[in-house]
Amino acid sequence: MSIIHVVSMSGGKDSTATAILAIEQHGREACRFVFADTGNEHEATVEYALDYLPQALGIRVDVVRADFTDEFATKRANLARLAAGEPETAVYGRRKFMYQWTPEAAARALELLHPTGIPYLDMCLLKGGFPSLNRQYCTEYLKTEPLTAYAIDIIDSGYAVWSWQGVRLEESPRRRRLLQGTGACVSAFEEVGGGLYNYRPILRWLAPDVFQAHELAGIRPNPLYLQGQARVGCMPCINCSKAELREIARRWPQHIERIAEWERLVSGVCRPRSPVSFFHLGTQGHAGQTSTIHSVVEWSKTTRGGRQYNLLDQLDEPTACSSSYGLCE
Repeated sequence: MSIIHVVSMSGGKDSTATAILAIEQHGREACRFVFADTGNEHEATVEYALDYLPQALGIRVDVVRADFTDEFATKRANLARLAAGEPETAVYGRRKFMYQWTPEAAARALELLHPTGIPYLDMCLLKGGFPSLNRQYCTEYLKTEPLTAYAIDIIDSGYAVWSWQGVRLEESPRRRRLLQGTGACVSAFEEVGGGLYNYRPILRWLAPDVFQAHELAGIRPNPLYLQGQARVGCMPCINCSKAELREIARRWPQHIERIAEWERLVSGVCRPRSPVSFFHLGTQGHAGQTSTIHSVVEWSKTTRGGRQYNLLDQLDEPTACSSSYGLCE
């Protein structure tokens, strides 16, 4: 059976290095490149992944997007039953719609709950909240599932698929725990089944190795790495650091305002006073507020546990080069 090598592209350094490897080892004709559009990317990342890299690498990048049409229909049907005062008839999958909704709150949510066409926002509207570090379902719904469906379509046409994934153990302790568990090692290659295989060729690479691969191939890195960002897949990512969030607010305040609007929209389809915030502040962090992103941005400007503002950081020009990977040197 012939093999098609499917490379997941995010516009980040690791997936770009993985694409470079796939081309070197198997050639462009044996590879497919695919970008999962979450709707929460910076415009520079979209341009890099869908315009610059195809031209620089001589490839075509396909785009997949999560579709929540069926889920919206199910939730709207349940809300309609709740608004009509029939909570006992509201079900979600195999379980009842268990939360304490009033008919008034359900009617308000029903009026607001419509697909926006933005996968990330649609997912949050359906979930009634945002992903968290402990419930990081955004990757599953917005990337893993649509990318797997893309691979299955290729398998159904008679090929085996190697799914190339640009993940590295150094990237984060959580990534290491996810891939290794409590074991000492993790396989870079594994059979999923049905003709699908996962391949992680840069699993043990370090960040300098990744950028060296860019340099040797004549590929410039995503420009956001020169603008204070360590992660570029989402803007912002729920995993972003205090320094990254501060840079986002200084350089691209429009993205902070977008998240504030998302918080207001998601809050509107939840039970009253539900703790809904992009960056989770606990159950008391959001009650009675329509947005928390601005307060978190203010916190990102401080030191000493939020007790003191870092005045030196405020003196930096927002246009200055800043890289946690030493790319400005």
